[in-house]
Amino acid sequence: MARPDSPLSSRRRLGRNAEIAKLGVKVGTNYATTAAKKLFASAERKEALDHGREMKNAAEIAERLGNMKGALMKLGQMASYLDHGLPEPLRLALAELQNNAPPMSGHLARRVIEEEFGAPVDQLFVEWDDEPIASASIGQVHRAIIVDPESNEHRAVAVKVQYPGVADAIAADLKNADLLGAVLAFGFKAFEPDEMVAEIKERLAEELDYTREAKNQQEFADFYTNHPFVNVPRVHTHLSSARVITSDLVTGSSWAELMEKPQDVRDRAAEAIFRYVFRSLYRFRAFNGDPHPGNYIFHLDDPDNVRITFLDYGLVKHFTEDEMTIFKNMISAAAINHDDDAFRRIIEDAGLLKLDAPVTTDDIGDYFSHFYAPVRESHVMHWTPEYSSSIVRHTFDRSSPIANYASVPRAFVFIQRLNLGLYTLLGELRARGNYRRIAEEL
Repeated sequence: MARPDSPLSSRRRLGRNAEIAKLGVKVGTNYATTAAKKLFASAERKEALDHGREMKNAAEIAERLGNMKGALMKLGQMASYLDHGLPEPLRLALAELQNNAPPMSGHLARRVIEEEFGAPVDQLFVEWDDEPIASASIGQVHRAIIVDPESNEHRAVAVKVQYPGVADAIAADLKNADLLGAVLAFGFKAFEPDEMVAEIKERLAEELDYTREAKNQQEFADFYTNHPFVNVPRVHTHLSSARVITSDLVTGSSWAELMEKPQDVRDRAAEAIFRYVFRSLYRFRAFNGDPHPGNYIFHLDDPDNVRITFLDYGLVKHFTEDEMTIFKNMISAAAINHDDDAFRRIIEDAGLLKLDAPVTTDDIGDYFSHFYAPVRESHVMHWTPEYSSSIVRHTFDRSSPIANYASVPRAFVFIQRLNLGLYTLLGELRARGNYRRIAEEL
């Protein structure tokens, strides 16, 4: 249970629930007010009213999410990089959540560590900085120095500390599943969010266990040991627990700094991210489900060999051999063989499309070809934000004849999020490359 002075105490959780209720009422009121004004308005005036309502709702949602920790803030982070089609005030405000979540005080972070390890911070670390270097939805990161038990030398480390009471806050958030779905639907009006909400619940429950996250991170670190351009920080298990993770501190350039570099450097970074995502998926049968810029540190000292450190392994999805076989068969049919009949059979068997849906196989091929377009042909493609956004919008387009018969089984929820998030990042980088050739090399 959270302490009274915790940012997530029971008293403050009541306030969170009140904020959630206010958000629902405010958004609903905005819709009702606009509907009344539109009754006798011209078509041009109706469009202006709809735009104004959208902007008001965007501001309301962004403001409320920005002041919350836990599931709702995590949801805001997810939404911030998935779709450039979001209203600009909402997208920009949510983007701030990636790196600028409100931190907890230094003494609360110390208290969590002391409760976990039964000793004062000054006994556990040679140096400790009370000022966090990063904060996010369920925890924040502090810089410290330890004596490395393997080398007996001083080593700079990053210590991620979970917010006191965040587990209770997330449990309270997840009881408000209707709001989670409503926020998703705000950005993706054609999307039925039930499966995604269910999957988010399960993954967030796992993310609260830092012991699991530390294990995930070390497994990725072992898998990518000595890799030429992928780095995953090593975990120090003796200073890690259910609410604390200590790992090697890594410094480098941010996403914003990468965006200031020449295009050829951004192209190499984009290829490295693409290779990391799909090598992890197809060779390791797992992926880090948080593909947003705040989890990447770029090492740009050698422009010809851009290296990237990948952070945050709380939201990791593992797949079975059977699930991987389905993914591979889908790619083979859609991207390699361009066999719409085979693709239809595969997605029907996988539960992505209802059996005997009254849609043509050509419609199915056309709908999904957009998703696989980047790897369908061997040529140099040029990603743009507009192109990536068009794929996202097409995926959630309710006007498609496929929409009424398509579903997203839970195994595919985070695969979809991973792909669309990756496409968005490549679009922002305006990446150039032969991604069919790159995919074949994986």
